Order: sequence, then C-alpha cells, then structure tokens
Amino acid sequence: MNHITRAKAVFDAEIAGLRATRARLDDQFALAVELVVRCLRTRGKIIVTGIGKSGNLAHKIAATLTSTGTTSVVLDSVNALHGDLGVVCDGDVILALSYSGETEELLRVLPAIKCFDVKLIAMTAHPKSNLGRHSDAILNVQVPKEACPFNLAPTSSTTAMLAMGDALAMCVLDARGFKKSDYARLHPAGAIGSAMLVQIKDIMRTGDRNAVIAERATVKDALLAMTAAKSGTISVTGARGKLAGVFTDGDFRRHMSRGTAALDAPVAALMTRNPICIRHDALAVEALKIFQQRQIDDLVVVDEKNRPVGIVDSQDLPKLKLM
Repeated sequence: MNHITRAKAVFDAEIAGLRATRARLDDQFALAVELVVRCLRTRGKIIVTGIGKSGNLAHKIAATLTSTGTTSVVLDSVNALHGDLGVVCDGDVILALSYSGETEELLRVLPAIKCFDVKLIAMTAHPKSNLGRHSDAILNVQVPKEACPFNLAPTSSTTAMLAMGDALAMCVLDARGFKKSDYARLHPAGAIGSAMLVQIKDIMRTGDRNAVIAERATVKDALLAMTAAKSGTISVTGARGKLAGVFTDGDFRRHMSRGTAALDAPVAALMTRNPICIRHDALAVEALKIFQQRQIDDLVVVDEKNRPVGIVDSQDLPKLKLM
C-alpha cells in the first residue's frame, strides 16, 4: 500500500467515525447545550478536563469555547486533588473527556467534584461507564474503529471528540445570541480584530466627497453636486437637515424619457424616500451585510439625529478584507 492510499484510508476511517458520531446526536446533546447556557446565565464557567490525548483536546475545546464568549478553563485531573480544585465553584459545569469512561485519574476526581453544586457532562463512548453513570448529560463519541492499523492509537476517536466539542461551542454560541461584533471584541489583535472593529465613521466618505443637497433643489443641481463629489449617489435633506431621501445616477437614467425636462424637476420628485442607511457608529461588517443583502452600490451614513454625514461605497470594503 503506497502512502497516498494509506492516507486516504485514514481519512476514510475518520470520516466514518464522524458520521457515526453525528448519527448519535440526540436529546442528550440538547441537554448539554442547555446546561451550559444556564450556567453562563448565572455567571458560571465551563471546566474542561481529561487525561492524555483527551487532556490535549480539553485545551482546544476550552479555547474554542472561550474565544466564542463561553468562559472556560482546563482542570488538570492529576493536580486536581492537590489544590487545583480551587478553580471549581458552585454553579459551574464540568465537561469531562474520557473515551472509555473509566480513566482512573478522572474517576478519582469525581467524588471531590460532586461535593460542589455543579453539573457534569461526559464526553465518552460508553454511556454506561462509571463516568457516564455519574453524569447529568452524555455526549456519545463512539466510533466504529480507530484509523490506527492496530485500532489502538486515538485517531478517529479524538477527531470525533474534537468535532463534538466544536458542535457544542457553536450551538451554545447560537443559543446565547453571540454576534460578530462580540467575536471582534474578544479578538482585538491581528487581522480579524482590526477589520471587524472598524466603524463606519472610520471608512465613510465625508466633506467634498459626500454629496448632500436640499430637497427643493433641481435634478440638475443634484447631478452637478454628484459630479463634484465624484459620487453616483447624493443624500437629499428635508427639514432641519434630516435625511429625506437619496438620488442616484440610476434614478436619473430611469427618467431620461422625460428629456431635458427631467433636469429642471425637483430632485424630491425623483428621489427614493426612506432609503436604506446606516449609523456612523455602526461596525463596518454591518455595512457589508447590507450590501450583500440589498445589492446596492452606495450606503448613506447618518448621525444620531438622522442627518447625512457620509457615504460608504461598496468598493471601499475590499481593502479592509471584509469581503
């Protein structure tokens, strides 16, 4: 068997393991999500623990939970009985990882954990194991076989555990209403944070590049102002400078059948009233969503008094790596 064929066999074994684990998702998984959400509502935290390869996975799962707004820490099962149980508080949720459900070091910690008012979620392949029997919810990660040719080295099973941890984190994220802006707040460094924390006021076109005109002006006046601003859109204001509508070069083309008479018409007669707009203090990613959903080229920016203060061109977003 050559290396490529062997590698494909490993992938096949692990894919089969994931499919088997996916098929076992049931009410126990939903219960686990609810236990975590309830814990977070009371300002509790998730404590993930495991030994060996499961211990390594505990760090990754805890990191994923934490980065998506679910406060999580890792408890070293070996050191737990020597003071590390100090991280456990009433109201917490313990997520214990053990494929066999009989890991000796983990089982020794269980009686001490049960002294606290906590909920225990087991991630195991054996629901009737000691770990399973003492748990409030069970995430079954049993796989048909390991990718290891001896069916010994944790491979398919650890992949299944990793995917189960990701599924738990993502479902908790959804249940809590965690948003992109929340994610950005937790990742202020690097490309993700710098791009997602950019506000509209930081990228909008202002001053001479932001065409604004009163609704009593003519279409000709509007076109001249748009040309000066090198913009295909102009904000039309009404009483007290508040946004009344928007006029675009597309609007003008649609009324060209009226000939030169259209140039002398009040811009208010041809503009689009109650246009889509965005607040200046909104995140740039919110503008991206509007552009994708509404299929528009320009987006008017307003302040807290609904006065047009800028405009965002869809072409300004790619440079921010938001698209």
